[in-house]
Amino acid sequence: VYAQVLYDFAAEPGNNELSIREGETITITNQNIGGGWIEAKNSKGEVGLVPEDYIEVSNTSNGNDPWTVFDNNASGGFSNNWAAQPEGTETGKTSSNAWHSGGHGHPQAYQGPGNNSNKFKGLVPKMKMKISPKNENYAAFYSRFKTGEVGPVWAYPDYQLDCVVADPKKGSKLYGLKSYIEYQVTPTTTNKPVNHRYKHFDWLYERLLEKFGSAIPIPCLPDKQVAGRFEDEFIKMRMERLQGWMTRMCRHPVISSSEVFQLFLSYKDEKDWKMGKRKAEKDETVGVMVFSTIEPEGLPDLDLIEVEQKCEQFNRFTRAMDDGVKDLLTIGNEHWKRCTGPLPKEYQRIGKAFQNLSSVFTSSGYEGEAALTDALTAAGKTYEEIAQMVAEQPKKDLHFLMETNNEYKGLLGCFPDTVGVHKAAIEKVKEADKLVAAGKITPSDKTTMSKRASTMSYSLQAEMNHFHSNRIYDYNRVMQQYLEQQVKFYEMIAEKLRHAHSRFTTM
Repeated sequence: VYAQVLYDFAAEPGNNELSIREGETITITNQNIGGGWIEAKNSKGEVGLVPEDYIEVSNTSNGNDPWTVFDNNASGGFSNNWAAQPEGTETGKTSSNAWHSGGHGHPQAYQGPGNNSNKFKGLVPKMKMKISPKNENYAAFYSRFKTGEVGPVWAYPDYQLDCVVADPKKGSKLYGLKSYIEYQVTPTTTNKPVNHRYKHFDWLYERLLEKFGSAIPIPCLPDKQVAGRFEDEFIKMRMERLQGWMTRMCRHPVISSSEVFQLFLSYKDEKDWKMGKRKAEKDETVGVMVFSTIEPEGLPDLDLIEVEQKCEQFNRFTRAMDDGVKDLLTIGNEHWKRCTGPLPKEYQRIGKAFQNLSSVFTSSGYEGEAALTDALTAAGKTYEEIAQMVAEQPKKDLHFLMETNNEYKGLLGCFPDTVGVHKAAIEKVKEADKLVAAGKITPSDKTTMSKRASTMSYSLQAEMNHFHSNRIYDYNRVMQQYLEQQVKFYEMIAEKLRHAHSRFTTM
């Protein structure tokens, strides 16, 4: 077992410790030392103890993708496997991180078109789940799909899972050498909290990405951070963002019902957690192999041209939405800076100018001056209060709008790889006729390939519908929230200005 070193560690002489450097790869030789230590060997062959939290264990892999459609073995035969992942893609991963400013937990979203009885059932490891119409015949389903209604959707559970990430506490290991923040995660299914550190969330992300990333976009977690990790503001921000990420995962019927996600939410004790982790890390139904757990039953094989058109249509939409989201984020950031910088200063300058004019008027010595100068002073103070309100307002409204767009920026960044998997499958099917003519595969093999591409298309369409239904809910909600806060903001300003106005004498 190999591990990547996350932080430098200097061994103390005589303690049987091993010095390691950030970025180095080491070999784990004994994980049962205890006390937060493990035994490892470096590239020089030196063996010693290293802190467990200073490294990240890697999965071993032989580098072979089991989901290659064609296995050009010595016999030139056809391998009964699934579509290959396209070269140059790393499914689900994106170089851009969408988390920038603010964060909040989302309530549950509208869970898709629940009245459509044609649903994909949630994927369960090692078990084929059927995609079959309920109380509807084949023709009715196909007609509904063809006429542009929502089409295939995932099977949503009767009870919607949710969880709360809260109560951050500082802990330590290695006799105080290593500190960390631990969060309580409480699922609605058990109402029993479990404790998790950020590294555990990161582990969950990696497992979900590895298992489902070919079929379902898995957005990144908020960034790791070394400096300032224990400051209150950072802890609060990270907790809110972890809440948002977990809520989005809970919304997805496939993710939320998966064994690894349920382990994360409801493990019984430390032994149960470690055993569950080991089992998840040995799971072989990962990557494009996850499509083998879906078996359409009673549904038509989709036309290849139609599949390609739908794939491209969704690809165009997500690219356009990505541009729109980034544009809104840019404008929102600029507006935030104006609200917390130049704009309040302008209001303060107006307020000071009114108060200075009031002082000048007072110096006239005229007896009838008092009412006017008092009103001018009050108006000046009103504008100073408005300046403070303007500076504080983005945290009350723009914060949530920006956070939602940040989440979607991360989510949209995952789609090119997910769509790329489906495009690669389509290309393989297109090559089938040439391969049949060359005698490399049989007509039966070609039919099998087409069925598999059709299954992958059904899953993509189910994911598209899930994305759209949640998008509509999220943006309805966040825009309502934003405008409600804007209305309150301007009503408060109007009330202050009306009060200042009332102090001036009508002639």
